[in-house]
Amino acid sequence: MSLEVVILAAGQGTRMRSSLPKVLHPIAGKPMVSHVVTSVRSLKASSIYLVVGHGADKVRDALAADDVAFVEQLEQLGTGHAVTQALPKLSENSQVLILYGDVPLIKAATLEKLLTHATETSLGLLTVKLDNPSGYGRIIRDEQQKVAAIVEQKDANEQELAVQEINTGILAVTSQQLNRWLPKLSNANAQGEYYLTDIIAMAYQEGTLIETVQPSSIAEVEGVNNRLQLAELERVYQLEQADNLMTAGVSLADPARIDVRGELSTARDVFIDVGCVFEGQVELAEGVEIGPYCVLKNARLGPGVKLAAFTHLEDVTLDGDNQVGPFARLRPGTHLEAGAKIGNFVETKKTYVANGAKINHLSYIGDAEVGANANIGAGTITCNYDGVNKHSTKIGSGAFIGSNSSLVAPVEVGAGATVGAGSTITRNVDDHALAVTRAKQLQKANWPKPVKK
Repeated sequence: MSLEVVILAAGQGTRMRSSLPKVLHPIAGKPMVSHVVTSVRSLKASSIYLVVGHGADKVRDALAADDVAFVEQLEQLGTGHAVTQALPKLSENSQVLILYGDVPLIKAATLEKLLTHATETSLGLLTVKLDNPSGYGRIIRDEQQKVAAIVEQKDANEQELAVQEINTGILAVTSQQLNRWLPKLSNANAQGEYYLTDIIAMAYQEGTLIETVQPSSIAEVEGVNNRLQLAELERVYQLEQADNLMTAGVSLADPARIDVRGELSTARDVFIDVGCVFEGQVELAEGVEIGPYCVLKNARLGPGVKLAAFTHLEDVTLDGDNQVGPFARLRPGTHLEAGAKIGNFVETKKTYVANGAKINHLSYIGDAEVGANANIGAGTITCNYDGVNKHSTKIGSGAFIGSNSSLVAPVEVGAGATVGAGSTITRNVDDHALAVTRAKQLQKANWPKPVKK
């Protein structure tokens, strides 16, 4: 049988106190429902149906993909009603996995175990035992310890409330079973809703075997109803990323203070200090050292790169043995060859810096090529924008740019050339030439200083 997945994502999430639909609140930088979609994609489902309701347009925009179809639940009348909206879309004979958009940390391995029980004569139900099961539907078993029903908290009697095994809501069934059971659901309960859980009692009465599976951790099945729970699951996710990194040979100054919000790949002997954030696709080669409070987004760092504190990188490549920062910002299109150095309070954008070149202090270099072993003094800027268009600056190998210089693009400074400090360069400078554009210094003896009246 093929696999089809139904993800319930129609709830408003009033306890989030937000105009953003609950399932779009982020875990690790992406909507929590995206984590669920990522998990089921690894199962190679033939179809993924997202049941949407509150904020449907926002959810569609955020989750739009070729393999995701949307089903609208115009009225939120319970989980059973939500799955019923997807029923006409399901194949006649398939396995159906029912998940929740606000339960983001469910693992594919757990779902694979659950699916082994979705057959013509059985179904798979994910349960967990809690010390404090308050608020959850209880798993009721018969004398042979077979699952017989699920009773919601508001409908449970005193004996049923004492049960610690609870329903996670996640189950694996067949489409034929859903077609038999869903039309029989009733809303005659304390909530006045159509509970999906009522199909468990129908399955039991029919003689269908209800097999239970437990997750590897409670966090896998914890849902998000408010921002406190969102923050708790964020830390669970990040600690898991930290554990994976350390197992792979990365040293973390503090595993509780790292945020991975994308794909982070690492080699051996990488060190990451506290407070660092990794977004998008980041690659760290062997021996890379990341100082505290750095932010890396879509960056590739070669062997031996060292980032000092508060360095920000976005869409950049550092070939290796580079020193960058502290307080440096390398913007999209920056590429440092091996051995190039960027110092404190330096900003670059769309700039190629060749081997051994140095931009050590307080400079902005944009739309530029910097040759090998060039030295750019403090306070230098490339004036690359004329108010309409961007223009490029080329600095030759071995060139020396004095402090507080302005290079007005388009302009080229030749190999081995020198620009005197405080110059504004508007024309090309020849190889090995000196260019100075300072105004003549004036001096007046015994100058009377102004005084306050």
